[in-house]
Amino acid sequence: MTWVFLALAIAAEVTATLALRASEGFTKLVPSIVLVVGYLGAFAMLSLALERGMRIGVAYGVWAAAGVALVALIGAAFLSEPLTTVQVGGIALIIGGVLALELGGAH
Repeated sequence: MTWVFLALAIAAEVTATLALRASEGFTKLVPSIVLVVGYLGAFAMLSLALERGMRIGVAYGVWAAAGVALVALIGAAFLSEPLTTVQVGGIALIIGGVLALELGGAH
């Protein structure tokens, strides 16, 4: 169940980050509301994952890395933001780092 809460935290954080762009400096009401609710939800879900025993290093590492990678990929796919070869390599390194965190903590 901890991974479900972490996945929900990631989804909420990515949604909120995309709403941040759409809010245009908090000048648009609906994206601004989505932004605030999304970040509150992200922290609430992250807290639930930690409360149920997920290690903070793994939880935060996966949460932050997945958020960065997903926002970059969504930006490239749907918002016409460029994604260079170096950035794709960076995303691959993020994935590798998250795997190392998880595998390194396996007993």
